[in-house]
Amino acid sequence: MANNVTKGKWNQFKGKVKEESGKLTGNKSQEIRGAAEQAAGKVQEEYGKAKKAIKKAIGD
Repeated sequence: MANNVTKGKWNQFKGKVKEESGKLTGNKSQEIRGAAEQAAGKVQEEYGKAKKAIKKAIGD
């Protein structure tokens, strides 16, 4: 199973694709959904990084 950092990066990539396709087609709704997915992916990635740092700090 992929960790949160990998999942977050993947969601950012998917969001960027959606956003760009929305721009190309003039679909504002898709563009906004893509931007939101990118933001959620960034949050997920940062959560994974923080979780990894905490585990390292406490000596998992």
